[in-house]
Amino acid sequence: MHNQRSAIDWAMFALLTALWSSAYAFTRLAVSQSDPSSGFSPQFIIPVRLTAGAVVLLVIAYFSRQSWPALREWRPWAAMAVMGIFGTAAPFLLITTAQQTVDSSLAALYVAAAPLFVSVMAHFLFQDDRIHPRKALGVIIGFLGVAVLFGPEAASSFGSASVVAQAFCLLGTACYALSTITARYARNIPPFVFSAGFLTFGAVASWPLLMFVEFQTLTPSTSAIWGLVGLAIAPTAMASIIYMVLIRRTSATFLSLTGYTIPIFSAIVGYLAFGELQSWHAFLAFALILGGVWTAQRSAATSP
Repeated sequence: MHNQRSAIDWAMFALLTALWSSAYAFTRLAVSQSDPSSGFSPQFIIPVRLTAGAVVLLVIAYFSRQSWPALREWRPWAAMAVMGIFGTAAPFLLITTAQQTVDSSLAALYVAAAPLFVSVMAHFLFQDDRIHPRKALGVIIGFLGVAVLFGPEAASSFGSASVVAQAFCLLGTACYALSTITARYARNIPPFVFSAGFLTFGAVASWPLLMFVEFQTLTPSTSAIWGLVGLAIAPTAMASIIYMVLIRRTSATFLSLTGYTIPIFSAIVGYLAFGELQSWHAFLAFALILGGVWTAQRSAATSP
């Protein structure tokens, strides 16, 4: 695998950043944050989004001729199930629910802290990924940023809808971290098979949510419908394809750079599309979180 990235690699990276970032804007449209009665509920959005993505990936996996694990091999299936249910469906539901209250750019900022949760989880699960002093410094700086982001409002209005929504964002971020940990147990599963498998598990697990949807009361606006269609196509189906192609061309380390670019792109889109503006402590938190992630990852890369 070459360290020198081509223009095509960077173009695909930029497109992947845009697609993943678009999830927050499309979610805001789909839930119709300003008028929930004209939007879709999270219980409807998640099954539709995951099922559409699963169908696309199942077709691609079929034509790729990659081999599925034998049914008797429970570990690959368990990895796909955990990834699909707890690493995909759960955070999608939590963050979509949160975006009924919080801005799209704020939700994206919380998710930027996922590598910090990964560092903590990996410390207890993998012998080769312990937290050493330099890495610990980055983790501490990053979680200080999370405290700056979450703390002031939690202290002043504990239990409010906004605080609960931000707590959902944090829990969703921890779930995304779990998906990264789970992926380490799936290294021997062909990439298209793994993606199709975990999205299928996530989709099936989300179907019971449809029982809580009052279909007769659905009166979605045109923008909500476009938001739902956009969610299913751009950050789920299209992004999964580009991710699989790009990870084969480059590396997981290269793709981890999206953790820096997605919050920035989401903030720009949030401002231009919805006029979202964050407080000064959100910008401070952003700097601390990304600075902490950078320090932790850099120290991990240079440690003996």
